[in-house]
Amino acid sequence: MSLGGNIHRYCSIFLNNIISTCGVPKIIISDRAQKFTSEFWTNLYDMHGTKLAFSTAYYPQKDVLAERMIKAIEAILKRSCAYGMEYKDHEGYTHDWVTLLPAVQLAYNTTQHYRKVKTPALVEKGWNPLLPVDHLKEHF
Repeated sequence: MSLGGNIHRYCSIFLNNIISTCGVPKIIISDRAQKFTSEFWTNLYDMHGTKLAFSTAYYPQKDVLAERMIKAIEAILKRSCAYGMEYKDHEGYTHDWVTLLPAVQLAYNTTQHYRKVKTPALVEKGWNPLLPVDHLKEHF
């Protein structure tokens, strides 16, 4: 399979957002999407010693937690865009939901979810990142 010019983009995203922040994963569980099964990615996994495992096709119960998280993030992004929340850069250009994603990710990962004792950030990192509201709490 050829991903054309996207292959460098995927590699850059993987190296800059996964390996640089979390280290080299031991295993990546993926659906059978071609972008994760290409020869390039297979070689990249081999170089790093990462095992690629596939979720069972047509068995959505296996992916229920991931699907629930994706739906929650989609809902947050839709509401944010619907209410006109947008990012404007220093030149005044408006950007779409992609620019909101890091803030939504931070909010989601620092929120204690239904029936969970710890936030996703606390589970992953062992600590919760400070938020602007945390600085306000110190003054009041």
